[in-house]
Amino acid sequence: MKVKFRRSWLSAALAVVMAVALLAACGKSDSKLTKVTIGEVTRSLFYAPEYVAIANGYFEDEGIDIELTTTPGGDKTMTALLSGTIDVALVGSETSIYVYQQGSDDPVINFAQLTQTDGTFLVARKQIDNFDWQSLKGVDFLGQRKGGMPQMAGEFTLKKHGIDPQKDLNLIQNVDFANIPAAFLSGTGEYVQLFEPQASIVEQQGKGFVVASFGVESGHLPYTVFMTKSSYINKHKDVVQKFTNAIHRAQLWVAEHSAEEIADVVLPYFQNTDRAIAISSIDRYKQQGSYASDPIVDEAEWNNLQDVMTSAGELKERAPYDKLVTTTFADEAIKSVK
Repeated sequence: MKVKFRRSWLSAALAVVMAVALLAACGKSDSKLTKVTIGEVTRSLFYAPEYVAIANGYFEDEGIDIELTTTPGGDKTMTALLSGTIDVALVGSETSIYVYQQGSDDPVINFAQLTQTDGTFLVARKQIDNFDWQSLKGVDFLGQRKGGMPQMAGEFTLKKHGIDPQKDLNLIQNVDFANIPAAFLSGTGEYVQLFEPQASIVEQQGKGFVVASFGVESGHLPYTVFMTKSSYINKHKDVVQKFTNAIHRAQLWVAEHSAEEIADVVLPYFQNTDRAIAISSIDRYKQQGSYASDPIVDEAEWNNLQDVMTSAGELKERAPYDKLVTTTFADEAIKSVK
C-alpha cells in the first residue's frame, strides 16, 4: 500500500508541476504581446482587410494583441483617440484635417490606408437600365450626414455631373446614419446613398436597385485610414511598424482571394449578415478597387480629398500632406511583407 500511495503522490505532484509550467509558459507568451486598441468608426464589410488581419492571426504574428471597438461616428472616434481611450483610429482622413484646423499640439497622423474610394452607392427605388445623372434633378434624395466623407463625396460627384445638390434636388440630411436604410425602405426619398451591405439587402428585397457608384465617380481618396497621435508614434514606432505590416499582409491576402473566401473569414464579425449578401458586398468593393492594395496614403489622393472637402465648403485651408501623413511605415511594410 505504501508503494502504491507513493507512486500516486508522485504522479499527482508531477501533474501539478506540469500544469504550473504550462500556465507559466502561456502567461509568458501572452506577456510578449503588445495590446493595441483600435476604434473603428463603424462595423462594415468595407473594412474587410482589417478583419482578415485579425482573424488570420497577422497581428499576433507581429506580437500585437488587438482589442477592436466600434465608436460610431467620426467625431466620437476622434474624441476617443485624442483622449487616449483608443490607440489607433480607423476613420476618414478628413477627421485628422479637422483636428489640425483646430490647432492641435499633438496632430493626428495618417499612417496606413485601408480603403481608397468612397464606399457608397446610388440606389434608385425603381430599376433603371440606362441611368442618367441628369434624371436626379428635382427628385427627393436621401443623403448622408453633412460634413461626413460620404456626403462630401456624394456632393462632389453630383457637381461633377452639373447638379447643384442644394438647388437641383430636394436633399434630405436629417436622418441619422444608422437609420438611413430603414427610412428609405419606409418610403423616404426616390434615391438614396447607401453603403454595403445595405445596398445589396435593399436589392435582395426588391425595394431598390444600385444604379451608380460614388466610389467610382469620386476617384481615389484616403477614405478610411489607420491613424494615431504623433506622440504615440514617437513612443511606439516599432508597434506602428508591426501594425502596418499586419495590415499590408491582409491587403495582399484580400487581393489574392475571392469574395467567397474573404466572406468566410470575416463573417464571424457580421453574425446577422447573410453569407450571400456578404459575398455580394465584398465583390462590389473588390470590383471597383475600394480596398487599398497597399498602406500608402499618396499625395495625389490627399489632394483629391481636399478638393472634395473644398467643394463641400468644409475646408478652411488646405492641410499640408507632410504634416499629417507618413509613408515611412507603409514603405517598410511593402519591402518586408511578401
